Amino acid sequence: MIVKHFAGGRFEEAGSYARAKRVGPFVYVAGTTAIEPSGKLHAPGDTYAQTVYTLNRIHTALREVGADMRHVMRVRAYLTDLSQAGAFIRAHGEAFKGIDPVLTGVQAGLTQPGMMVEIDVDAIIHDADGKIDF
Repeated sequence: MIVKHFAGGRFEEAGSYARAKRVGPFVYVAGTTAIEPSGKLHAPGDTYAQTVYTLNRIHTALREVGADMRHVMRVRAYLTDLSQAGAFIRAHGEAFKGIDPVLTGVQAGLTQPGMMVEIDVDAIIHDADGKIDF
């Protein structure tokens, strides 16, 4: 089974990519930022608020392909300023409490001023015991 989710991002059509893609039990969510549906950046300069907003967008994308946050195995975060990592970690901890995916964070230049974080995730759909149904 292959399932794709398109969120209507400005680069999805031009770049021929999906926001999320599921192949069997494996799910990948593309780099996601705090761009609102209007195209406006959510909470410019606020790492915590942008992380919460972005993780909510990721949660929606996961649900659209039949997964949930509990299925996330790996998180990659790209931060414009690692001195703000504490705000990111706080929001990440709230979203993933008890799930504990592996996490990588790096400092990176993002696409517009005030954008503080971009996040992508990999997930595997499994039951409560970790069993994967192929």
